[in-house]
Amino acid sequence: KQPVCHRCGKEIVSAAAEYCPDCMRRKRTFERNFALLNYDDTARRSMAAVKYKGRREYLAFYSQAVCLRYGRIIRRAAPDVIVPVPVHPSRKRQRGFNQAELLGDHIGKQLGIPVCPDGLRRVKKTLPQKELNQEERLKNLQQAFVPGNLPEGTRTVLLVDDIYTTGSTMEACAQALKVMGAEKIYGV
Repeated sequence: KQPVCHRCGKEIVSAAAEYCPDCMRRKRTFERNFALLNYDDTARRSMAAVKYKGRREYLAFYSQAVCLRYGRIIRRAAPDVIVPVPVHPSRKRQRGFNQAELLGDHIGKQLGIPVCPDGLRRVKKTLPQKELNQEERLKNLQQAFVPGNLPEGTRTVLLVDDIYTTGSTMEACAQALKVMGAEKIYGV
């Protein structure tokens, strides 16, 4: 619901404020994040069903909702590619898929944006972020993401992940994308 932070997309209390307390305290490397839902108990159960019970069809619903709500804004941002946040190879083998990649594939098909699943690589197996506080999250993700392969000339990226809480993952990925020459990073 409105009002939302103009940077991370989380709900804020006052329409007079542009940014949430987190975004006022921390400089962000990404331009803006488009959040579909609050990460409440319902969203938590839904994403757990995707990740641990293989309910991939939920991602088709979420991608459709993202495109209905933010499709025009995303098109205006004109991303060259969609880059899903990578999971560690061992986690992908265990689960059989990367939920962010599947979500990105659905969004890409609906908006006509190519998906670049190897745009970033995850080289460090990190602890689950949900178990950590803000400072631990940042430390946990240090050097977890490294540049992958982006198509030549990529300047604007739509970074896709399943959950945004503190922005630590998006920030780490955006920094790696900037090293690769991306100028603007938007997130979903």
